[in-house]
Amino acid sequence: MKVTLSTIALAIGALAAPVDETRDIEKRATVLGFDISHYQSSVDFNAAYNSGGLRFVYIKATEGTTYKDPKFSSHYTGATNAGFIRGGYHFASGTGDGSQEANYFLANGGGWSNDGITLPGMLDLEGSCKSVSWIRTFSNTYHASTGRYPVLYSSPSWWSQCTGNSNAFVNTNPLMMACWNSSPCTPQGGWPYYTIWQNADSNTYGGDSDKFNGDYTQLKKLASG
Repeated sequence: MKVTLSTIALAIGALAAPVDETRDIEKRATVLGFDISHYQSSVDFNAAYNSGGLRFVYIKATEGTTYKDPKFSSHYTGATNAGFIRGGYHFASGTGDGSQEANYFLANGGGWSNDGITLPGMLDLEGSCKSVSWIRTFSNTYHASTGRYPVLYSSPSWWSQCTGNSNAFVNTNPLMMACWNSSPCTPQGGWPYYTIWQNADSNTYGGDSDKFNGDYTQLKKLASG
C-alpha cells in the first residue's frame, strides 16, 4: 500500500509518508500520474509529460488468463519514449486462480526490472469480488517471480464488501486507492496511508487521474525496489 513506518520504507522502499488528514492534500508533496487502457486508443504522451506535468502512468496489460490489451505495447513504448515512469496492470477477472492470472500477467507485460523507471505491477481489483486467499495467491506468485509485491488497486467500498476490510496486505503491498473526491478517503484495510490515490475517473490526456503520495525521489524509489 508494518511493524513501523521505518521498517516499511526499508523493506519495500516504495511507500511515501503517511497521509496527514489535517492538511489539504494539495499542500503535500505529490506527483501527478494517470492510468490508461485500450479505451484510450491514442495518447499524446509527450504533451502529457511536457504540458500536463504528469510523471507516471499505469497501463493495462492483461485481464484474466486469455486477454491481452491490444494497446499495451504501443502505450508502453510511447510512455517510455516520453520519459515516464511506467508500469503494467492486470484486471482481475477470476477466470483463473490467483497464480494462473499472475503468471499470465508476468508473461505478457507485467514483469518488473530494477531500472528506476518500472513500477511494480498493479492488480486491479474491482467488479466481482475476489477473496483474500485469491489476492494473496496472486500477490505471492508475483513476488516469487519479481521480488516485488504488486500494488493493490481498489476502492474502500470494494475492499470492505469483498474482503471484510482485511488488513492482510498492510505489511507487504502498496495501496492504490480509488476515491473520486476532492480530498482523499480514509485508506481501507488498515493501511496507514495510500501510496497512490486515483482521485478522478478522467484526465485531460486520457484515462483516470492519479496522485502519488510523495515527491519524485520517492516515486523513483517505488520503481527501484
